[in-house]
Amino acid sequence: MRIKFLLPVLALAMACCKTAPVTTDKQSADAHRYVNMMSEAHLRKDLTVVASDQMEGRETGSEGQKKAGLYLISRYKEMGVSHPPAMENYYQPVPASYLNARRNLGLPDSENILAYIPGSQFPNEIVVISAHYDHVGIINGEIFNGADDDGSGTVALVEMARVFSEAKKNGHGPKRSLLFLHVTGEEHGLHGSRYYAENPVFPIANTVANINIDMIGRRDTEHPNTNQYLYVIGADRLSSELDPIIKAQNERFTKLDLNYKFNDRNDPNRFYFRSDHYNFARKGVPSVFFFSGVHEDYHKPSDVVEKIEFDALLSRARLAFAVAWEIANRDKRLAADRDGN
Repeated sequence: MRIKFLLPVLALAMACCKTAPVTTDKQSADAHRYVNMMSEAHLRKDLTVVASDQMEGRETGSEGQKKAGLYLISRYKEMGVSHPPAMENYYQPVPASYLNARRNLGLPDSENILAYIPGSQFPNEIVVISAHYDHVGIINGEIFNGADDDGSGTVALVEMARVFSEAKKNGHGPKRSLLFLHVTGEEHGLHGSRYYAENPVFPIANTVANINIDMIGRRDTEHPNTNQYLYVIGADRLSSELDPIIKAQNERFTKLDLNYKFNDRNDPNRFYFRSDHYNFARKGVPSVFFFSGVHEDYHKPSDVVEKIEFDALLSRARLAFAVAWEIANRDKRLAADRDGN
């Protein structure tokens, strides 16, 4: 091969390496093992509880939401995943005065729920995986179970934590620490995630990334013939590396159709500003919002477990896990090298 042809090729390869995921063959093999360990049966079991009538629609601060929170904590205890060491328990209280400060809806005190797996090499660097566990409660005597919104994201976090915990027990724990953050008050204005971002248990400067999961259990009207897709929102705004990681992990593990429609800066839905990742992004933390779109049961009593497509929920949760695995196990911290525009 002629030198004048080789040099441009080498230059191109070096440029590509700047944003390519840093994954060894062994890390990739381990990731395959644990991605495949994620289970539709576990997702179904947890969602059947979290989105049951017993939880009364999980309105912010309600008894039903508190029951759901107790169930989540019981699952973390079963799998041996504790709360952050600086906390006395899994609860980060979010006071009523904070929840009602912008618009007084008479919301009572509520709680974010935090579970934590410490990193083996970079324990002070934190990857936050978030979902809101509140919904809208009971309206006119009807329970709004919120199985997709956001029961689907809630149980995805629990399943991801279960598998990461198994990996740790097997000597394959993450290099960076993982925080599984179940936030309250999303339905009333992203209050729980805003509270955490303003009162972080781990410094925001040490927060490497936020992977936010909100509604990944159904299909929307634009995908009548397939549920093997996922909307990706915000991944390119604060890091040159996050979106390439998502694409690479998807190609390796899940092969979903990644749709960037709602990532358009001019998208009239403004979904980038409407879920909990935004409160991390506005603090400069590289963030992504995984979402499967709005369907006919959005914010209706008919958003029930029986309508969840668990094969799709599993595929999307597996991608979120694979992305978290890569970010947590890279040799270098994820770059935060863009201004958010």
